[in-house]
Amino acid sequence: IPPRRPAPAGVRLGPLATLVTAPRDLAKRQGGHKYDHGHGLVLSGPMGHSGAARLAARGALRIGAGLVTVAAPGSAMMECACQLTAIMLRKCEGAEGLADLLTDARLNALCVGPGLGLGQGTRDLVAQALAARRGTVLDADALSAFAQDPDALFAQLHEACVLTPHLGEFTRLFPDIAARLSSAPKAGPAYSRIDAAREAAARAGCTVLLKGPDTVIAAPNGQASLHAAAYDRAAPWLATAGSGDVLAGFLTGLLARRIPPKRAAEASAWLHAETARRVGPGLIAEDLPDRLPGVLSSLCNAV
Repeated sequence: IPPRRPAPAGVRLGPLATLVTAPRDLAKRQGGHKYDHGHGLVLSGPMGHSGAARLAARGALRIGAGLVTVAAPGSAMMECACQLTAIMLRKCEGAEGLADLLTDARLNALCVGPGLGLGQGTRDLVAQALAARRGTVLDADALSAFAQDPDALFAQLHEACVLTPHLGEFTRLFPDIAARLSSAPKAGPAYSRIDAAREAAARAGCTVLLKGPDTVIAAPNGQASLHAAAYDRAAPWLATAGSGDVLAGFLTGLLARRIPPKRAAEASAWLHAETARRVGPGLIAEDLPDRLPGVLSSLCNAV
């Protein structure tokens, strides 16, 4: 949307936000093997808290990662093994266990956060994951675990990371930005979610996907895009437990396929909403990975 009037003196307008549309570049190339499409690693919480990681892992595999492994502590191995077939399973006890797993350079995309808890153990896992300098999705507890010291997280981030906060998690990491966003404007133009996501991405030094019906994806260079699940693309059924974990998995799978972070975030947001629309009322999070192939097939046929 072009500006309606020139910028005030001394104010430089940033690049305009673009609208997220259907991805057109997700087909797998012919003649490749599974490692050509990347290997995603999803960290699991302890026994009774592994469901979020399993949802993310299914999302990552369905969206086209060549391989996906769930890394779980010993207490969760049995419940994960009972639920996983095409997804591999490795034991991982804390940051030292993760360091051992990451000696395999083929693990090129990591998903950290769903179901991990808020303690020091999660912060240690995040630090180990970020030190590997691979494509990394930080979601849920990986964000909230740094609520008392966001700068400690920002100091470790790199450009291959994507943060996926909902507004509550965003507020914990960027309280000053969230306060400005929620305050009543005294003069125009009002401070928008696009402005907030851009400022957050610049501070974090990586891509930020601010979740909501109006999802904003912002890169640290100021580029931003908007995915509006509204009007004929409304998907209110996504307001259900676990749907955000699946989104994190979609994103992890696309990073494993070596799609750049911002573009991967845009495609994930569009596919997340489109799949929910195909399912409709009654959707639960497990439906999303299972219905994704139909959406991907329709995109391939449309090209």
